[in-house]
Amino acid sequence: MGRNIRKRRSSMANKAIAASAALALGGGGLIWANFYASAHESTSSGQNSTKAATAAAQVTTISCPDVGQKLTNVPEKARQGVATELANLDKQITEAYTRLASTRQAQTNDAGFVQNAIVGPLKEKRAATIDRIRIDIQRVGGQFNTALSSLAACTTQAANANTNAGQAGNGQQNNGQNNNGQNNNGGQQNNGGAAQAGANGQGGNGPTAADFVDITKVQANAQLGVGANGLPANGNTGSKGSFTTKCGTNGNDNHNTDNVIVAPGVTNGAHHLHDYVGNQSNDAFASDQELAAAQTSCQNQGDKSSYFWPVLRVQDGSQDFDQNNDGGGKEGNVGKILQPAQAQLKFVGNKKGAVVAMPTALRIITGDAKAFVNGNANANVNWSCTGFENKVQLETQYPICPQGSQVVRTTNFQSCWDGQNIDSANHRTHVAFAAADGTCANGFKAIPQLQVRLVYNVPTPTIQNGVVKNAYAVDTFPENLHKPITDHNDFINFFSTNLMNKMVNCINTGKKCQ
Repeated sequence: MGRNIRKRRSSMANKAIAASAALALGGGGLIWANFYASAHESTSSGQNSTKAATAAAQVTTISCPDVGQKLTNVPEKARQGVATELANLDKQITEAYTRLASTRQAQTNDAGFVQNAIVGPLKEKRAATIDRIRIDIQRVGGQFNTALSSLAACTTQAANANTNAGQAGNGQQNNGQNNNGQNNNGGQQNNGGAAQAGANGQGGNGPTAADFVDITKVQANAQLGVGANGLPANGNTGSKGSFTTKCGTNGNDNHNTDNVIVAPGVTNGAHHLHDYVGNQSNDAFASDQELAAAQTSCQNQGDKSSYFWPVLRVQDGSQDFDQNNDGGGKEGNVGKILQPAQAQLKFVGNKKGAVVAMPTALRIITGDAKAFVNGNANANVNWSCTGFENKVQLETQYPICPQGSQVVRTTNFQSCWDGQNIDSANHRTHVAFAAADGTCANGFKAIPQLQVRLVYNVPTPTIQNGVVKNAYAVDTFPENLHKPITDHNDFINFFSTNLMNKMVNCINTGKKCQ
């Protein structure tokens, strides 16, 4: 998909290129190819029509309020029903995005098409689903916040409309790399988005050239974490020990598109593929009892915890096993899955003092799989390259690493716990990030902080004429366009009591254990 295609090609040539690209990708590139052809069609007067390209630049994806994040008080008896309806909301967005991506010509011909045929009907479906959530909560005596009903309406946004903090605030967008020919080659940023829209990834929904940056040209910004999120909880004071668990790199290809934390009982609740290490029985239908009795890939068999994250793929035109599956190629997650070269799982202490044991079945999600449309409030992203980790951490761009350097994803989890709950209605409020000095607010207790470091051998992407070749990207919900800010990580604690106590003792006494 890195082929350079000039605007002067004839209409027939563009159609031929589009058809061959779609055939080569087995349908995974069909949306991309068809749109590329329409965006560069020649008119009868011999001039290029830019209407389709302009429309695509202006309306590239769908942004809907995240109802799940606003649900902070759901009775236990209503949670399964609510989780099912939240999964329905995700499915509705996915279906609307698919329609958005496959009707570019209709959008060009009718300025009201998106509102009348996509966004309007989506609002009606969402309103009905939110009302079913209300019924689920009130049926068991819970209180429903009526303000949630106002979250039914969705909007559309351009591919690069998310301008939250991240690189833009730390000099990475202003230190020359967007003007050095790498991302502005051919005037791509100033032509109404045509070149960028025409290079919209192997699956038709990203990444684009603007999602990558040469890490050697990025200003140093070594702090990990987005804002206050994701800072290391440990330091030279307090509990200084660590505990490392070795659970492999998913060499046995344990994958699925479920998420038992966010969407229990819902097949394909994640709409993207996960790598799983540790617990080998994690799927949408796994009970705590089944997880506790499962096999584990961890060397220490006392660790049956589940560690999972979205897979990383290289979009080199190849196909993987899930090319025609939900959550895979059918939802824009295409290309060859990359197995990590390293998957380092380490638990550390707290700068303020001792940590306490995690409760069995504690669930923690960190980062936000929908951060591109939700904003950065829950984002927790760190992209870098080996040899650069103490200098540069990226949030909204993927690094292009120099020869001999590997791509690195680093995640530092929340390390403060409310002392009572193993989960919460929105899967976030029962845990929190420690302050920079290690303080846990609101009476929360310090627990061991999980730090995940994933290292990959990634073919080096190249950018030519606004087109990225051999792009790599994390799997995402399709409407989040494979943006790097959407990276996230999940953990469910199933350490044995003895091994958890050993971990806590090692951390609190300053030892390095495994």
